[in-house]
Amino acid sequence: MMRGFHSLSVIVVMTIICVGEEVNGSIHEYTNEGFIHRSNAFFFHGGTEALKPNSSFIRFESVTFIRPKAAAAKHGAMQQNTGLVEAIILEVKDRDRIGGSYFNSHLICCSPQLAHDHNCNVGEVIIHNNPDNPLFPHRIKSFFQGTDELLQMETQTVPINTTGMYYLYFMFCDPELEGTIIQGRTVWRNPDGYLPGKMAPLMTFYGFMSLAYLFLGLLWFLRFLLFWKDIIHLHFHITAVIALGMCEMALWYFEYSNFNSTGTRPMGITLWAVTFTSVKKTLSRLLLLVVSMGFGVVRPTLGGITSRVLLLGLAYFIASEALQLVEHLGNINDFSGKTKLVLVLPVVCLDSCFILWIFSSLSKTLEKLQTRRNLAKLELYRKFTNMLAVSVLLSIAWIGFELYFNATDPLSELWQIAWIIPAFWSLLAYALLLVICVLWAPSRNPTRYAYLEESDDFDEEGISLTSSVAKMSVDVAAKLERKGGSAIDLALEEDIEEDKRE
Repeated sequence: MMRGFHSLSVIVVMTIICVGEEVNGSIHEYTNEGFIHRSNAFFFHGGTEALKPNSSFIRFESVTFIRPKAAAAKHGAMQQNTGLVEAIILEVKDRDRIGGSYFNSHLICCSPQLAHDHNCNVGEVIIHNNPDNPLFPHRIKSFFQGTDELLQMETQTVPINTTGMYYLYFMFCDPELEGTIIQGRTVWRNPDGYLPGKMAPLMTFYGFMSLAYLFLGLLWFLRFLLFWKDIIHLHFHITAVIALGMCEMALWYFEYSNFNSTGTRPMGITLWAVTFTSVKKTLSRLLLLVVSMGFGVVRPTLGGITSRVLLLGLAYFIASEALQLVEHLGNINDFSGKTKLVLVLPVVCLDSCFILWIFSSLSKTLEKLQTRRNLAKLELYRKFTNMLAVSVLLSIAWIGFELYFNATDPLSELWQIAWIIPAFWSLLAYALLLVICVLWAPSRNPTRYAYLEESDDFDEEGISLTSSVAKMSVDVAAKLERKGGSAIDLALEEDIEEDKRE
């Protein structure tokens, strides 16, 4: 019994390896594509989508099969039914009902021996209907006539009556039809639109995240206006990341909404959404890196490492953009699992470089702040370090969960909760940005975190800008009186002492 189940399971797994993630959406186009030989059958995967009942359907439109001339010439012009092609729709849980599993056979098509011993028709795919849902697996037969090379399926609609992940296969058992190709398209629709059931929750999620970024942007903008005189360069970087995040989520929501309405994914909208995602991911990582280096807080510029930071950001953008384009714009049959793995590896390696560099920079920044006894900044960076450590631990745990989820659900039987996998990363990025906004929010006292050369050696906790300047003025006057030197000489002396301490 398990051998028959294994035959169809191999077909389903091969389908997943070949097509990866569905990106062409609910209108599946077929353009002169061939059939794959497996066991004693030939099959073509016509699509996979999660569908719900109540007005859901799969419609066959202009589906045409073209067989080789040699196969057509073997028959007479007046002969009928000279070649059978079957369209089979099944829910993933019924995959063991296709093939000879109930006959303890590995065959998919009924052979003369199986027809003699059991109740099946020679030359047809063996199907055992589900007693709880007798209409599925659903079979549609189409026959070539006489010497015709073309066979066009009748336009028909198959209603979906239960919730599930549905697979469509076109299959034939006659080896003389080897070389047959398929053209046309099928339309898949859910009750609420053309968006596949696996992707539908993401449209709502992206809408929610768009509002979340908008709310954060409004609060940040009001704070920005309120303390515009005390703005530092880092605040402009944070503003850019908030704006990009808001545009990214809005574009994805618009792209999914358009997809749901039309059943297709226009390349222009998807390309903009993918590009905004890559730019935002790159700038978010660069923001974390420069904050960890103490930019604008313990150092006014990045100095000589600016070029290396920009180079790492450029490399990450290119790698991320390539991966996103493959996932969202490529034809589902063009990219194998190996190709996707080749594109994932550079992104993973560059992410690892960012993490190592961030924590290495944080360690140096904390050490420098502790040496200078800048307690306010030290406390700020300790909170930032703890937040990053928690996010890294959450990321590692979630990667483990994602690997486990994909390993235990290769056929997408848990499609109703699969949307939480990509949603988590968006939520984590938003949470990190929110923490940075809280820690580095514009305020009346920029000495709390801003780089100020004159007061960098003082304990800044609880000291206002006015009192700091007054105290420094008294100290400078006292030193000048004792040494009888000029202000320029005193400044040079302090610079030398600062260099020695560093």
